[in-house]
Amino acid sequence: MATRDIYETGFDEDVRTESSANQCPECDGRVTTNAVETVCEDCGLVIEEQRLDHGPEWRAYDEDERERTGAPLTAARHDRGLSTEIGHRTDAHGNELSEQKRRRLARMRREQTRGRWRSKAERNLAHGLGEVRRLASALELSESIRDQACQLFRRAQSEDLLRGRSIEAIGAASIYGTGRCNQHPLLLEDVVDAARVESTRVTNAYRTLNRELELPAPPMRPTSFVPRLISELGLDHDIRRRANELAEHAEGTALTNGCQPSGVAAACVYLAAQEQGALITQSTVASAAEVSVVTLRSRRDELQAI
Repeated sequence: MATRDIYETGFDEDVRTESSANQCPECDGRVTTNAVETVCEDCGLVIEEQRLDHGPEWRAYDEDERERTGAPLTAARHDRGLSTEIGHRTDAHGNELSEQKRRRLARMRREQTRGRWRSKAERNLAHGLGEVRRLASALELSESIRDQACQLFRRAQSEDLLRGRSIEAIGAASIYGTGRCNQHPLLLEDVVDAARVESTRVTNAYRTLNRELELPAPPMRPTSFVPRLISELGLDHDIRRRANELAEHAEGTALTNGCQPSGVAAACVYLAAQEQGALITQSTVASAAEVSVVTLRSRRDELQAI
């Protein structure tokens, strides 16, 4: 099978699936598994990560030439991670190189940089994937989310969606769209703050990706934002459990229809904190959820009414 056939996959191939074999050892919550890690959706505990790949590690097909060598292929780089890195001052054993050899390596690096991209499209792809990696690192996202966002950016370029649009905006929209497809509690404001473009450009780019590529992005649920708010506010486990119960109850009614999920989650956390006697203000919770205090009060009154 050719290498290009291995990577002819969609960006959303790594969808989280529920695992019924076990439950979270901390809170007995729902456990989901993807290609990289097993995570509890309720408390966010990472149960297992970096699962072992039991497949062959060699690159050659001849049994006599098989050897374990080379870095793994990755979708986060334009060349799948197959490019060569030329050193600077030391050799493979850490010994200092002579001045003549350093000049020779400098010439080799210059020629390699000039011939690294075969076309302008490949140069734009390298720039866009670099922006996706930077945003994923700034937002502390997992490698699974990062790789899926890179696949989405590749697909956007293949569909000619970069024409007339900012590469940085498409990269930020790829991060946000991948988070939406994976039910990750990622706010658009978080992506815009880490990106180097305006909010309107990122919003328009995401709408374009969602419309042209038909992203499988389900509606965000308030229960997805509860663990994030609990972590940012430093609240205890009992408040988190009660907030999850309130959020699940709100999802079962018509309260969440047309409402911002983070606002409903903020109201659930605030009500749970009040029931447990925690000293926390409405403005603190609203600021963590990036909603207004008026929105929090409205959702709180609606929750108390039901």
